[in-house]
Parts: sequence; C-alpha cells; structure tokens
Amino acid sequence: MQLPLDKIHDQYHAQAIAVDSKPQLFQQIDQWQLGSAKPTLVIVGGAGGIAEEDCQTLQDLFIECVAPWAESHGLAVVDGGTDAGIMRFIGVARQTIQGTFPLIGVIAEGTVNLPERPSSNPYAAELEPHHSHFVLVPGGEWGDESPWLASTATAIAGDAPSLTFVINGGNITWQDIQCSINESRAVVTFQGSGRTADVLAEALHGNIQDERAENILQQGKIHSISMNSTPAQLQLLLETLFQQ
Repeated sequence: MQLPLDKIHDQYHAQAIAVDSKPQLFQQIDQWQLGSAKPTLVIVGGAGGIAEEDCQTLQDLFIECVAPWAESHGLAVVDGGTDAGIMRFIGVARQTIQGTFPLIGVIAEGTVNLPERPSSNPYAAELEPHHSHFVLVPGGEWGDESPWLASTATAIAGDAPSLTFVINGGNITWQDIQCSINESRAVVTFQGSGRTADVLAEALHGNIQDERAENILQQGKIHSISMNSTPAQLQLLLETLFQQ
C-alpha cells in the first residue's frame, strides 16, 4: 500500500519520505538539501515511563538549552518522531522558540497512525506535530526503526560531528544505543532521568547492573550528565563534544 506522504505534508506541514534500503535512504535525504556535513544530535529514550515530576524538568531543559543550541549551531536533530516523551519535548521546544532547525522523526510505518491510514497495531502512536521531516521505514514493531534512525543521522551528518542523547528509556533504548555505537557515535546519558539512562550512568561510574551496559562501555565513548544540570552546564558539554 502506498504511504500517504502528501497527506503528511498537508496535515503536519512536514516533508516525508518512505524508504526500504540504506542506499535509498541516503539518496532521499540528499534530496532534502539539508546541507552537506550537518552536525547532528540524536535523541533516544523514553516515550512513556518518564516520572511525572521529571517531565517539566526535561521540557524546560529542552526549551532553555537543547533547542536553542541546535538552532544557533546549525544542528539537525533526529529522533523517533512520535507524539510522546522525549520526542514531544523536543517538538514542543522547537515550536516554543520558533526554531527552524531540521527535526527528523524516523518511524517504522506499522507503528504509527498516518493521515487516512490508521495502523492495525493496537499500540500505534501519533506523529509529533512540530517535526519538520519524517522518514518512514519498514516494520511493524517498536524497535524496527532503531538501525534506520542511526543511519539517518549518519546520512545527514556526513563528516560532521554527531552525538546521541539517552534520556530514560526501556529495552528498545539499549538497541538504539548499540546502533549509535555501531555508527561510531558518542553517547551522553542523562543520569537521574530513570531506567536505561540511569543504568548506563551507574555503569559508567563503576556500578554494573546490566551486562548490556558493560558491553556498551567496552565499545563506545559514553559520557554522563545530570538531568538536573543547568543549561550552561549542558551547553558546555555540547560545545566540548561537538568540537571533538
């Protein structure tokens, strides 16, 4: 069945592509003309499961730091594109600051309700309405998008630096982290945000609670920062890592 890409554009004012191979992904993204070698931030983690008291803290950090930094430094931001959790936070932040930076959601087509094409998946999500671009990839299960998300960031970044934020998250987030590491991407985990992010941060500080965290530490460049950091502290980390 043909995906309603034009309807996505009409309803969400976003460009959308559907791909089923990595060469096609790179070719289609090139046609977006986002600019060659564009620094890229990947955001993975909790769609649900973030503690209620943490949601406003994270939303404020996205509005006061992440979105403005992306805007002022010419970043593209890549995430899972649905209207929940961290993806909603960055979408709302982009809208709040009236940002123009590319915000690209990468979604397995069978996990989301599309205009005039609701999913048969009972757990299907909605598209986040403030994204500028969507990449629809094959799959009907959550996590099918993980390697595509990492590859999308690589296609956009080219030789420019890229970085992955891990905020909260469940089992699929481990897969997202591994896919980022497979693309030689450094990872920053937000300690205090809960679940996967905290387990990875604890492992970084010597407290191994999960063999997946130990395996990741052996493979990749992992950093941590407190979820309660000030915007200035997070900006300093961003400046340091994007200069490497």
